Amino acid sequence: MTATMRAVVLDEPGPVTRLHLRELPVPEPERGWVRIKVEAFGLNRSELHTRLGLAEGVTFPRVPGIEAVGTVDADPDGLLPPGQQVAALMGGMGRVFDGGYAEYTVVPRAQIVPFRSDLPWATLGAVPETLQTAYGSLTTGLDLRAGQTLLIRGGTSALGLATAALAKDLGATVLATSRRPERLDDLKRQGVDHPLLDDGDVAAQVRRLLPEGVDAALELVGTPTLPDTLRATRVHGTVCFTGMLSNEWTVPDFYPIGYLPTGVRLTAYGGEASDLPAPVLQTYLDRIAAGEISLGPVHTYALDDIRTAHRDLEEGRRVGKLVGLTGRPSA
Repeated sequence: MTATMRAVVLDEPGPVTRLHLRELPVPEPERGWVRIKVEAFGLNRSELHTRLGLAEGVTFPRVPGIEAVGTVDADPDGLLPPGQQVAALMGGMGRVFDGGYAEYTVVPRAQIVPFRSDLPWATLGAVPETLQTAYGSLTTGLDLRAGQTLLIRGGTSALGLATAALAKDLGATVLATSRRPERLDDLKRQGVDHPLLDDGDVAAQVRRLLPEGVDAALELVGTPTLPDTLRATRVHGTVCFTGMLSNEWTVPDFYPIGYLPTGVRLTAYGGEASDLPAPVLQTYLDRIAAGEISLGPVHTYALDDIRTAHRDLEEGRRVGKLVGLTGRPSA
């Protein structure tokens, strides 16, 4: 066991140059906490919000990262055996205590989801937070059923692609948007039934296909597009607000009667590790390994390239999930 580790540190909010790769002491877990040897970590909009100073309750300096996958390295309570594969996510990770952008991280046991898989760490690193959010949005947020129609606003995001896969697997008809014409083919490859170019009036396009509107809609862009997404949804249909790709998530002077179309329901979803039961994670990992389902493309970065990864995340250069790998470069 080494005494130090490499970790990405954000000293204060700002541009990507505020992200620094440093040698830090390997953290020691207290009782109730577990140390994980991190193999991979997903990059999320949450960390972008932290870096840009948009997230609330963050203390600095901070190792970012709201999720990680790896193996148990130390459990003072002896409940998890060394070497057990685990995912860790949410619960203040990367905000009020150090997160997954490191070779080791220490998290509360309640935020750990165990699994077993022979999938590459790059593939595993793309799954936990994306699956938790997609699965929770469709079940808790929308209660989507087979045979229903679903609109995904922000469809070529990692979360949008994963949600499309889960919804199609459930038996829904999926409509999904992109602002870039060249990315409509990415939606088709993910099984989306109706890729839509987001011209700001998606509701009109939806109602040409479905005059009464969709049964359910997942808002991943944020409050700028939410009114149009609501207009695309049928009476007694449901819109779930889950993502903020626009970095805008509040509605000034919200007046429900004037804002919400009559009879359209608005919900929201933001889950924790407890919302991703271990059997659900294991089932989807097994199905990914069997080639039965794909959550979308994965793009990997070394710790040394974290600034490039964050630029790609901020500017939307990649379609799919961005994943950091902690393996040290060859000598």
